[in-house]
Amino acid sequence: MILVILKITFFSAAALAVLYLLAIMPRILRRPDTSLFKKVYFAHRGLHDNEGEAPENSMAAFQKAVEAGLGMELDVQVTKDGIPVVFHDFKLERICGVEGKVVEHTYEELQAYTLCQSKERIPRLSDLLQMVDGRVPLIVEIKAETADVSGCAAIDKLLRAYQGAYCIESFNPMVLWWFRRHHGEVVRGQLSSNFRKEGEYWNVLYFAMTHLLFNFLTKPDFIAYNHKFSEEPGRRICKHLYRHPAAAWTVRSEKDLQALKGKYDVFIFDSFLPASARGL
Repeated sequence: MILVILKITFFSAAALAVLYLLAIMPRILRRPDTSLFKKVYFAHRGLHDNEGEAPENSMAAFQKAVEAGLGMELDVQVTKDGIPVVFHDFKLERICGVEGKVVEHTYEELQAYTLCQSKERIPRLSDLLQMVDGRVPLIVEIKAETADVSGCAAIDKLLRAYQGAYCIESFNPMVLWWFRRHHGEVVRGQLSSNFRKEGEYWNVLYFAMTHLLFNFLTKPDFIAYNHKFSEEPGRRICKHLYRHPAAAWTVRSEKDLQALKGKYDVFIFDSFLPASARGL
């Protein structure tokens, strides 16, 4: 009887392990070339200073990053009238000092507000792409607060017309699923973190996101993970077993950057300028 129980336990554990590996498996077949993204550091929301004249996600911050030869990570969401704009928070309060959300305003209404008391205003994605003009690679984080990801179509239309190198990423698995179905060849990344340790509201959804359990649906090409939780097993399996690129966010010191070499392939930085900013 004990032997039977042990066999059942063993095979049950083995089956669960196989299911787990299948659940977190990223794209394996027809993987796109991601080598370009490993050759440059990425300035988080541009090369910015929220107390100066080049605040985060501003044209001034992006211009500085381009001039420094840095890649850029930027945040995109869609306005009430369907215009993709570059802005991180869903709410306007922290950066613009007013109540309300980006999706509740038209683009023209948003132009009444400035960024961090500078002269900069919320830019359109189209203006950013025109300014960069392929000079540096882009990581485009698509913001979607709910399962409604219909705004991806407007963002994708602009990106398809862009001639420079870019990839997309999102915390929301539904965004990646949308791109898998509608623009499958684009390089896409799953953003994640250990949400429980970050103090986020913990439920089944956050558990699945922490452990990358939606990969079977979204088939990402890279995992962008909060570097503070580098030892998370799902992240390590994707990096070392499946041999997929790993992006670290957000690195805030040269010391951390050097310590993360070998664990990650792509580095998104903030609050300092890497000593070797033009190459790895």
